[in-house]
Amino acid sequence: MNKHVSNSISVLFIILVSATFALAAPSKGIKRLGYAIQMGAFSNVGNAERFTKKLQKKGIEAFYFRKDNGIYAVRYGDFPSKEKARNSASRLVDTGLIDSFYIAPPNEVVFKTSKVTTPAQTSAGTSASRNKPPAAKEKAVDDAKTSATTAKGDRDMGFIAARTAERFVGIPYRWGGDTVVDGLDCSGFVRAVYNLCGVNIPRTSREQYKTGESVSKSELKDGDLVFFGSSASNINHVGIYVGNDKFVHAPRRGEDIKVAGIHENYFEKRFVGARRYFQ
Repeated sequence: MNKHVSNSISVLFIILVSATFALAAPSKGIKRLGYAIQMGAFSNVGNAERFTKKLQKKGIEAFYFRKDNGIYAVRYGDFPSKEKARNSASRLVDTGLIDSFYIAPPNEVVFKTSKVTTPAQTSAGTSASRNKPPAAKEKAVDDAKTSATTAKGDRDMGFIAARTAERFVGIPYRWGGDTVVDGLDCSGFVRAVYNLCGVNIPRTSREQYKTGESVSKSELKDGDLVFFGSSASNINHVGIYVGNDKFVHAPRRGEDIKVAGIHENYFEKRFVGARRYFQ
């Protein structure tokens, strides 16, 4: 092989590697989630909510979600190392707040397929044993982990985020604490969805709107966030686009998460813009 051909191949290799990295790179202002802590095994969503509120009152930004087996779990955290995550969880064990925990690794995607539910499916039977955290110490294996997959590339992340959002349909949403402001619950919902996909996005809808890549309504793809309000400086609602002119959102505090049409009169008039979080 002559020197010219060898140099050409090297340049081509660099270009291919750079292109692959660009596809996998999150947009400006967005980063991969580090290690997270998962706790609890609740068959009743109200118990999961109350446990989440206890953590929130301690300044821990926690959220709850329903696993494939119908049991609710609670998650929080974005730690740079497994050791720091374990130390944080161990402090909660020492205070008696939790008995056990699972450390979710970076890039873990909890759900990869759609499982849209209905409100009737959210009322799982209660049981004292199910409503308590599981046996003490860190769990080596968790059923959330068995259903998890690592994202192979950000080209898939929009699809995964949309399918994860659909799994929340029918679950009552009360994740913003007792003193929520307009738009905080809905932005907390979309943040929780992206968290379960291994991605950390800003907390409020206004901050979320300032990051990511601007997308027109005609170019919307699965996983894009759609924003509503009176203007770009006064956004008060956000949802996750799931295809076919539909998006999933938390309508207002205490209501079930729902699917809505982006062209419905109410949302059509208040549509401000959309953002994509992966290049």
